[in-house]
Amino acid sequence: MRTIEQVGMRALRSVDPEVSHTLAIKALQMGVANAPGEITSSRLRTNVAGLDLPNPIGIAAGFDKNATALKGLSVSGFGFIEVGAATPRAQPGNPKPRLFRLMEDQAAINRFGFNNDGMEPIAARLANRPKQGVFGLNLGANKDSDDRAADFAKVLAHCGAHLDFATVNVSSPNTEKLRDLQGKAALSALLAGVMQTRDGLDRKIPIFLKIAPDLTDQELAEIAEVAVQSGVDAVIATNTTLSRDGLKDPQQSEAGGLSGKPLFEKSTRVLARLSQLTEGKMPLIGVGGVTSAETAYAKICAGASAVQVYTALVFGGFSLGEDIVRGLDTLLERDGFANVDDAVGTKSGDWL
Repeated sequence: MRTIEQVGMRALRSVDPEVSHTLAIKALQMGVANAPGEITSSRLRTNVAGLDLPNPIGIAAGFDKNATALKGLSVSGFGFIEVGAATPRAQPGNPKPRLFRLMEDQAAINRFGFNNDGMEPIAARLANRPKQGVFGLNLGANKDSDDRAADFAKVLAHCGAHLDFATVNVSSPNTEKLRDLQGKAALSALLAGVMQTRDGLDRKIPIFLKIAPDLTDQELAEIAEVAVQSGVDAVIATNTTLSRDGLKDPQQSEAGGLSGKPLFEKSTRVLARLSQLTEGKMPLIGVGGVTSAETAYAKICAGASAVQVYTALVFGGFSLGEDIVRGLDTLLERDGFANVDDAVGTKSGDWL
């Protein structure tokens, strides 16, 4: 972490976590956050689900919920950016406080509840996105919707022209009964509607599916089957967990989804199992507990074609993204891989 960033991070940790997050977005908007530009090499450059990426390290949805910091993110060194989640109508989310730092565990608990400005202003911002960078949108459903499944397709139809990819998020634990849409029949119907909408866009974009880590073996097998049959282009594994195993911080009992370092092993096991279930028929994106180049590399070796980071930035600063990308390049070179694609899934058996 850079010295000036260390000072800033100490200051941010002294205020409410949600206020701190807002200030981080402001730093990106003002151009004072870490901005190394594109980071790439022959080892790092890859194609995932038809997307040409300068490197396989992305920033996960939830960091820039309303697509207000696109310019700063485009020069942050990440290989791809996912914003959102966006819902058809604006909604305030759950009551505050709803974000908690677990300093002792290098983790966070959130129960935001899809707070966002709604698809119309988000689409307007994406329409003016920087030319450089790969940008996707996490699709959500309104809490009070009469047809949550239809909400995903509605947001895609409105925003799709400005995106490089879109993610169906049925795995947030903070919207009541949303995870019920991960059931086989419900998920099949939901994805059919989304894929039909995607096929109607002037430019077809890849569709990703983001799943929860709290799935039984049977549920995961059914999701893998539906994902392959529906034609989605990739699966993101995983969202936050409801588990509190092994936590030490006094705030561990707060309701919401847990992210950060404690999620690493659980999410990576789901990733490896999903790699086995899908038999290499679609790329996987690993997220959950990535805190370093080593943990990102472990996700790749477990079966991920690309990796996303978010909570670790709370503890490591925004320059952590650059450190992970450059460190991954070094690890690939150390182990004799000419390209990151060659490392994907090479150690998936270690997690099964």
